[in-house]
Amino acid sequence: MKTVLEHNLYQVGGSLSSDIPTYVVRRSDDELYRNIKVGNFCYVLSARQMGKSSMRVRTMEKLRNEGYQCISFELTQLGNSDTNAKQWYYSFLYKVASAFNLTEELKEWWKSKIDLTPVARFYDFMEHILLKRVSGKIVIFLDEIDSLLSIDKEIFNTDDFFAGIRSFFNERAENEDLRRLNFVIIGTATPNDLINDAYRTPFNIGVPIQMEY
Repeated sequence: MKTVLEHNLYQVGGSLSSDIPTYVVRRSDDELYRNIKVGNFCYVLSARQMGKSSMRVRTMEKLRNEGYQCISFELTQLGNSDTNAKQWYYSFLYKVASAFNLTEELKEWWKSKIDLTPVARFYDFMEHILLKRVSGKIVIFLDEIDSLLSIDKEIFNTDDFFAGIRSFFNERAENEDLRRLNFVIIGTATPNDLINDAYRTPFNIGVPIQMEY
């Protein structure tokens, strides 16, 4: 008969905690960690039940122990097929602001930027509020990125979001502060599924992390 301890060593499905002894560290774990450390934009796009979320949990823990500010959330929490751009970007920024105790500031700031487009507000908040209020290196892990596929593109062009992420990396040469900000995209979709305009995609400047079977 298995003891309670032996039984608890094994888990089927879901994310594994960072300290579970049966977790097998794979090459992809090291690749993700190393690329984040040098500031590369990374994306982990593979089939379900491949260990992506468990790898995220362990990588975040490792980075936090080194002083990184790491947050993560699932994009499924931001809306549904009827969500418009304004609602989606505000929900995104609210998630970020909540993690860093900036929600009250976000509310006032959002009202003051009413003349900006939603994607411009997204960029402005990250650059002028988040990076000014939060010190150190910031890594935002975005899980379930494929949920963007269900959004009506006539209501919200999700290409703009990916173009915004690309801009953060393109402008690092002129804005050194942007080097402190990084994103990791996680999901099951392919880059071609996620963005229609190849000229605006961040995936051709990012590093794909391949999960091993």
